Amino acid sequence: MTDYPKPPFPKQSQPVPGAQMKMDPYPDCGEQSYKGSGRLEGKIALITGADSGIGRAVAIAFAREGADVVVAYLNEQEDAQETARWVEQAGRQCLLLPGDVGQKAHCQALVDKTVERFGRIDILVNNAAFQMTHENIEDIPDEEWVMTFDVNITAMFRLCQAALKHMKPGSSIINTSSINSDMPKPTLLAYATTKGAIANFTAGLAQMLGPKNIRVNSVAPGPIWTPLIVSTMPEEDVQNFGSQTPLGRPGQPAEVAPIYVLLASDEASYITGQRYGVTGGKPML
Repeated sequence: MTDYPKPPFPKQSQPVPGAQMKMDPYPDCGEQSYKGSGRLEGKIALITGADSGIGRAVAIAFAREGADVVVAYLNEQEDAQETARWVEQAGRQCLLLPGDVGQKAHCQALVDKTVERFGRIDILVNNAAFQMTHENIEDIPDEEWVMTFDVNITAMFRLCQAALKHMKPGSSIINTSSINSDMPKPTLLAYATTKGAIANFTAGLAQMLGPKNIRVNSVAPGPIWTPLIVSTMPEEDVQNFGSQTPLGRPGQPAEVAPIYVLLASDEASYITGQRYGVTGGKPML
């Protein structure tokens, strides 16, 4: 709890979607610390937004638990290759699939290429997201609002719909929501709205898929130090990011990944329709 860096951080800004390798301090995705114990042995996982941040940490953890991993990402080729290196170093297979999940055809292609390579999908992690900071609703371009919904929630619907025919009883869907689903930050209006939708989508889909014995849960991170932060927030917000939490710092991706492992594993066989907060002490209702 005391080993990770606390703000203030160096002022920094990057173009969207951001590159993890350029962040200071460099995010911890569990590269040196996560130790697996075979909890996902032989499973196939498709993870969106897996090139960096939370997605990379989940990919590393899943691989060290015994899963082969499909890393879906937008265009961050160097970050994605670094994720693949860690997955393969764990002795697992890694398939890299770039493209925009905001496009319907690409969502279908992600599922098709995963099944073509591995034959099935056991774990679907919908983690890709877009956000942008705006002080006033009048400042939000219509096309940006639509794109935020396309990437954050519509892609989730499309991927679940496409993947389900390739998922057997006992499979798991994990969606990345946010503390913004409970405590919306006004300057992240579009993003926060989609995260509330994800929480409700998850709860409803879990009830729909219960008879098929497919579990659906969501994880609601608080402030986590990822490229999304440095590429979409003002420099002064980045400098003090996470300082408002009771722990006084942002979380690292490595601190979020273990809950994804639990929810993906058979140990969570009676857990579905739930939202799990990883917030550094900020309460959620």
